[in-house]
Amino acid sequence: MQFHHHGYVSGDPRVQPPAGVGLDRPRDLPDEVDVLIIGTGPAGMITAAQLSQFPGITTRIVERRPGRLPIGQADGIQARSVETFQAFGFAQRITEEAYRIVEMAFWKPDPKDPSRIVRTARPVDDPAGISEFPHLIVNQARVLDYFAEFMKNAPTRMEPDYGFEFVGLEVDDGHQYPVRVTVTRTSGEHEGATRTIRAKYVVGADGARSKVRQAIGCTLAGDKANHAWGVMDAVAVTDFPDIRRKCAIQSGGGGSILLIPREGGHLFRMYVDLGETSPDDDGAVRRTTIDQIIAKANAILSPYTLDVRNVAWHSVYEVGHRLTDRFDDVLPEQVGTRTPRVFITGDACHTHSAKAGQGMNVSMQDGFNLGWKLGHVLEGRSPEELLATYSAERQVVAKNLIEFDKEWSTLMARRPEEFASPSELEDFYVRTAEFPAGFMTQYQPSILVAETQHQKLATGFPIGKRFKSAPVVRVCDGVPVHLGHHATADGRWRIYVFADRAEPGAASGVADLARWIGSAADSPLAATPEGIDRDAWFDVKVVYQQDHTQVDIARVPPEFKPAVGPFGLTDYEKVYAADPHADIFDLRGLDRAGVVVVVRPDQYVAHVLPLADTAGLASFFSPILTASPDRRRGRAFA
Repeated sequence: MQFHHHGYVSGDPRVQPPAGVGLDRPRDLPDEVDVLIIGTGPAGMITAAQLSQFPGITTRIVERRPGRLPIGQADGIQARSVETFQAFGFAQRITEEAYRIVEMAFWKPDPKDPSRIVRTARPVDDPAGISEFPHLIVNQARVLDYFAEFMKNAPTRMEPDYGFEFVGLEVDDGHQYPVRVTVTRTSGEHEGATRTIRAKYVVGADGARSKVRQAIGCTLAGDKANHAWGVMDAVAVTDFPDIRRKCAIQSGGGGSILLIPREGGHLFRMYVDLGETSPDDDGAVRRTTIDQIIAKANAILSPYTLDVRNVAWHSVYEVGHRLTDRFDDVLPEQVGTRTPRVFITGDACHTHSAKAGQGMNVSMQDGFNLGWKLGHVLEGRSPEELLATYSAERQVVAKNLIEFDKEWSTLMARRPEEFASPSELEDFYVRTAEFPAGFMTQYQPSILVAETQHQKLATGFPIGKRFKSAPVVRVCDGVPVHLGHHATADGRWRIYVFADRAEPGAASGVADLARWIGSAADSPLAATPEGIDRDAWFDVKVVYQQDHTQVDIARVPPEFKPAVGPFGLTDYEKVYAADPHADIFDLRGLDRAGVVVVVRPDQYVAHVLPLADTAGLASFFSPILTASPDRRRGRAFA
């Protein structure tokens, strides 16, 4: 973390200086905003957190509750989400308080006595080393707290506006603030009062019963599996030996349990199989009492017993899989003729079972995908056409998730004798580990994702998939670091230059590329407005093949050591060398002749090019950046 580029900082470096709208942020909700976010769930909060890094944009997030969420239903945090938390600066802190899953136990009927269960397998959670980040369990409320802290410490000093419920909206494209939103006060001295807010864009993150979704004419389509589960967060005294280990438990008498230990010790969550429900059940199963859920859990756990001493929360739900056909307000017949003004995220556009641990995780990636795009369009960095990519990219991800969850939920509900193989459930768990971990998402070619003609130059960085970090050594001080961990949620594009074999200062492809990046009119960096740091929009880093002791940083091209801050200080922390103990060139299949890897602000690989293909780099960014430097300066900083 660097924070002295404006002079000495005394205090918490995570608290950024206020800027833009954060200098005099009104306490009351304004009549006009750039972005209005409805709902402070995971999708809404990460969208707001990303937008809080854009000082010139007025973003407000409203919530019908009177205050913060005290306890959330979601708890599974996949490795991709922890990787995302790293970008927002709280991965380490939330890991310290969370429960960490490192293996999963599978329990099945004892072949000698099917009335008893026995442990049959205990595979590790990430056998292939998919990520350096862990799989965590922590209450959703704490995730929201961390995003709220990030927002409050951001230049915009953003905080949720509690006590406002969304009522409806209308879109008038002829108005400067075309979305007219009606909200009602739900608490405080003005409870019941209605008011109107105008916004340039609206994000509906208001859950499975989303009123924003209804307002734009979207419906959740799908089905339910007619299978019910009781879920409880509880503390208990038990002789079951794996009570502090994630377990999939199948009983001989029918019925299953998915056991998830919770953070803080003692507490655990159980999803208890309540069996099939009749299509005309009309919700009767939802009246199952907590005592009935506990009794069913004891029957499944036999010969072990569960003496529940306290229940923090419980519910009954039926598995359902539903998806909207679009994630914005652009109707199919309008595609190509207008750009979106209203978006829906998270449960507002996709619902599924809780047992795959995907709801909160996928919802946050919805918001991460959308937030920076709104920021770039509103600041004038990019054209409005960028916003059409949100629905195109995320709707496919949600569809794939629902297909995966259907298979996992079906397997969890099967009786032991219905499996083709005794190890079918655990085999599926191990075989598909990359999907629930959040790393199977691969965006298809678009304005933001290039074709794969040069993929062979960087086989370990698949275009369209998230940038998988690897160890490097920082040249200026010899500190070993993870390259991707320095990609913060600041809205910048990353351009990683993996050098050829030449030493710094020698004639080389890297030296030629550096000169082009720093001076060419068609370089993407030429789009950066005057008066701000040269690396404010594009974070360019170089990784040399040599050991860091053989890299003379004085001879590294100045384009990789930009001047920053009001004092024009040199940033030395963009120059890296391969780690001899874990060479990134070998780990990620990087061509030793050198290669450029372009990464989006949401950490997905956008392009792979040879060092010499400056024309290809320029043409990739040309449609993403607004037409001319003068126009960009005017829109972004008028």
